[in-house]
Amino acid sequence: MDTQVLDLPLSRTANERLHAMIPGGAHTYAKGDDQYPENLAPVISHGSGAHVWDVDGNRYIEYGSGLRSVSLGHAHPRVLEAVRRQLDRGSNFVRPSIVEVEAAERFLATVPTAEMVKFAKNGSDATTAAVRLARAATGRSRVALCSDHPFFSVDDWFIGTTPMSAGIPAATNELTVAFPYGDLAATEQLLNRYPDDVACLILEPATHTEPPPGYLAGLRDLADRYGCVLIFDEMITGFRWSEAGAQGLYGVVPDLSTFGKALGNGFAVSALAGRRDLMERGGLRHPGERVFLLSTTHGAETHSLAAAMAVQTTYVEEGITARLHALGERLAAGVREVAAGMGVGDHVVVHGRASNLVFATLDENRRPSQQYRTLFLRRLLAGGVLAPSFVVSSALEDADIDRTVDVVAEACGVYRKALDAADPTPWLAGRPVKPVFRRSA
Repeated sequence: MDTQVLDLPLSRTANERLHAMIPGGAHTYAKGDDQYPENLAPVISHGSGAHVWDVDGNRYIEYGSGLRSVSLGHAHPRVLEAVRRQLDRGSNFVRPSIVEVEAAERFLATVPTAEMVKFAKNGSDATTAAVRLARAATGRSRVALCSDHPFFSVDDWFIGTTPMSAGIPAATNELTVAFPYGDLAATEQLLNRYPDDVACLILEPATHTEPPPGYLAGLRDLADRYGCVLIFDEMITGFRWSEAGAQGLYGVVPDLSTFGKALGNGFAVSALAGRRDLMERGGLRHPGERVFLLSTTHGAETHSLAAAMAVQTTYVEEGITARLHALGERLAAGVREVAAGMGVGDHVVVHGRASNLVFATLDENRRPSQQYRTLFLRRLLAGGVLAPSFVVSSALEDADIDRTVDVVAEACGVYRKALDAADPTPWLAGRPVKPVFRRSA
């Protein structure tokens, strides 16, 4: 058995301190130490570009940075320059700042399919505001969400559909229904099952698979025919698919869309955008009943909006989306080649758009396996690669990609041994990693 070992004594101590004061030991469930092999959850000291250092002094090539939010790399100079400039001028006032005007103009120029925009701090606030607006505009109660997409909001209308639904009334859960991605017939059946009661269809326009030909346009038609609001959750697709999001790439315009993640390169900023007639219902120039759309004390902090403007400028001027795709294609090709060479090409599977790659770890029966994921993550960490996914940032260099592929090759060699033994347990060195959404700890 390969005995390569990574020891993280200071990270283990820091994790205990985190759990003593913070429920779950992290402020995002996806960052929890249960998502990593036992005793191998590094606590980060700092980052620069595509690299991070843990408190034990180990350096890693990092993927999925900031849960996909840091797409330009850590401490990006253009973003930091814009942020520092605003910090010296104050960050929050009793009235709107001129920066809010400039940020809105920049966003709407970048995403021309939207007519108005309102900024917030996190994606959940934006998606929930979109749902509330859809309900108000249609006078309907039910929300139809895509069952194949993992996360939409921390709020009850979504969390009630997950295994972590404790504390959410059944009456709330009953108002959320689901449709499968890519299946227009099933979606129309759902709309017919609840006639005149579905306020909106909300989904990510694309994820790990491209939308089937005509699918998004078909959804647009269904929403129009059944009188519901079409909402695109572009938290991930925004900027990574194109500067104008998936809606700009595929040419299908939703009624409302939500952006976040890459928008601030790690700074807290999200956006709800969409049709003027809908958005104005949350404003002061609408004759009907007002909608409490978004009202956040910190939603328009000047430094976060400055970061968003710098991100958008960088994407457009430096061709970042194309670079993300090129880096992802190089990584995917390398991983597939070494996995196949080690005889695990059907078990370590890379899929998704090149700018948003994930990997699946399959057992000897080619079923998803948390045990084999644990084995794989252990080997990556030991080789200096921190990769809950293979989502690239533009700060990666070809040498980083090549080093990652070398580490993956070593991991695949161990993976092959575990498959031959039909038991990965000897290579786990502890409990397996766990799903984020589960009923008990």
